[in-house]
Amino acid sequence: MKTNQTKAWLFLAPTIVLAGLFSVYPILRAFIMSFQGGPLINLSWNGLSNYQYIMKDPEFWLAMKNTVLYTVISVPLALVISVLLAWLIFNKVKHAHFFETTFFMPYVTSTIAIGIVFRYIFNGDYGILNFILRFLHLPAPNWIDDPAMSLTTIIIFGIWSSLAFNIVILMGALRNIDPNFYQIADLYGANEREKFWRITIPQLVPTLAFLLTMNIIGAFKVYTSVYALFNGEAGVGNSASVAVFYIYNKFQMVGTPGVAMAATVVLFLLIMLTTFLQRKMMKRIGER
Repeated sequence: MKTNQTKAWLFLAPTIVLAGLFSVYPILRAFIMSFQGGPLINLSWNGLSNYQYIMKDPEFWLAMKNTVLYTVISVPLALVISVLLAWLIFNKVKHAHFFETTFFMPYVTSTIAIGIVFRYIFNGDYGILNFILRFLHLPAPNWIDDPAMSLTTIIIFGIWSSLAFNIVILMGALRNIDPNFYQIADLYGANEREKFWRITIPQLVPTLAFLLTMNIIGAFKVYTSVYALFNGEAGVGNSASVAVFYIYNKFQMVGTPGVAMAATVVLFLLIMLTTFLQRKMMKRIGER
């Protein structure tokens, strides 16, 4: 038995070393740096000064507010739309595999490339979105250059970009539902709505819990879409600033790595707390 355990640890050793080097060590290093000040090549201990700084920094609170709003709005909407589209494709559309592949294509495409395309779609003067809105005699806002619309623009793009992964995972989950459930429901005269709410949704709870966790973590770490949509900036007057953009700006542009790491630790703890509460909530729902 001991020989087998020794061999198992030897096989696991390379993975454990790599995981520790590239996953655990950066987290510990970021935590230590959050208590240090000065340039990256000459850091010195300064206690809680970095945390005191970000707590008094209006830019930090704006970034955190935008991040939380983005997460609270985009994640539920994206999941609802994904479930409806996956259910529609699975039940109503022929050649579902073709549409599943089509929906998955944006997931394997560079977010920067897609963001550049959407920057033209959202253009207030010649963008196709405003062209359609004007054709329908609806208000056509300036999605990119109006600070009041910056967060809305990011949310729309975030919802669209998350559909690909969600739909593919949900399609797989729908295929794993036992067809006998629906056959028995038909025998009792259940309609489509009753089958959806009483069979499909309960069977999808584990998958929805997984997607909710992944979507929340991804939403809190949103950065690439902001960079692509606003051409490397955080919108007009930092109106589209998010947590990761704030961290990048403080680390790379301002040159205060300690402040950036303090914001990183706060974001990490927020993600951990939100994920923990979400998992507890989904567990209770699944037990009902």
